[in-house]
Order: sequence, then C-alpha cells, then structure tokens
Amino acid sequence: MEPAPQAQTHTVERQLVGDFLVARDAQSFHQLYQYATPYLYQFILRLIGGNENDAQDILQDVWIRAVERLAEFRWESSLRTWISGIAVNRCREFFRQRAKSQVGVSDEEFGMPFTVDSPSQRIDLEDAIARLPHGFRAVLVLHDIEGWTHEEIAVLLEIEPGTSKSQLSRARKAVRHMLSED
Repeated sequence: MEPAPQAQTHTVERQLVGDFLVARDAQSFHQLYQYATPYLYQFILRLIGGNENDAQDILQDVWIRAVERLAEFRWESSLRTWISGIAVNRCREFFRQRAKSQVGVSDEEFGMPFTVDSPSQRIDLEDAIARLPHGFRAVLVLHDIEGWTHEEIAVLLEIEPGTSKSQLSRARKAVRHMLSED
C-alpha cells in the first residue's frame, strides 16, 4: 500500500528542508526553492492582484524570511502552509507600505468597495480576483483557492472569523458582479 499523497508531500518537504539545514549550500537551497516556488509565486501573485514585478519582489522577501526561520520550523503544519503564512504577512506589509505612499489611501482598504473601469468590459476570473480590494482578495484566495478555514484565516490575518466570512461573501458577490457585466 502506497502512502497517501499528503504523507509523500510531507516526507519530500522534510527531506528537502533537512538537506538544506545540514548543508546550507546553494544546491540544497535550489532544490527546496524549485520545489516550493511555483506554488508560492502563484499564491503571491493572486494575493497582490497580478503584478508580476511586485510578486517577484515579495517572493524574494518571503524566501529570505523563510530561510532565516527555517531551523525554528516545528512541522505543526506543512511547509507549504507555513511559508504561505509568511507570504500573506509579507503581502499585508506590502499593502500597508503602498497605502502610506499614496495620498488618500488608508489601511482600511480592507473593506472598501471596488470600482469597475468600464461596465461593458468582460473579464475572466483571475482578473476579477485581481481587481478585488486586497482584504477581500486575501480571504477569497485563502478560503476558496487554498482551502483554509475561516478560523485559520482569522488567526493569520488577525481578524475575527465572522469578518473572514463577511469578506468572503462580499468578495464572491463582487466577483460574480464583475463576471456578469456585459
């Protein structure tokens, strides 16, 4: 009987992390990076709304932070979940920094309504998600795409589970609205 895919993933992750922590060399880091980065990049890209340059910058910051803390990782979750948490926090910092540099934009953008440039413009799902305010987008991506619970999202984003549920509902409604425009 073969181990479950999740168990295989966990084993691969432990091996890659272990190899890196022992060797601390470019080759072992490269293997870990190649394993986790495709998912991580797409995750960050969705969270920040599709800007590839910003996603690349954030990705590099996430890896720097992850490598600094990797020896402290306790395997209470998968590597993917742990590094996703670092990515979410880095994306939140990115939005706070951007808000401070823009006149009239506050950190309260979390619940601000979105605007549609052209009512007749049809957009696909990824574009619709990218156009959501970052708070709505984070909850939608974490819950509907990544499968996190509202309780996990609440802890990560430092909000109440009810806020997560409310933002998810609003995000879904906004996406449906954007996708149904003529």
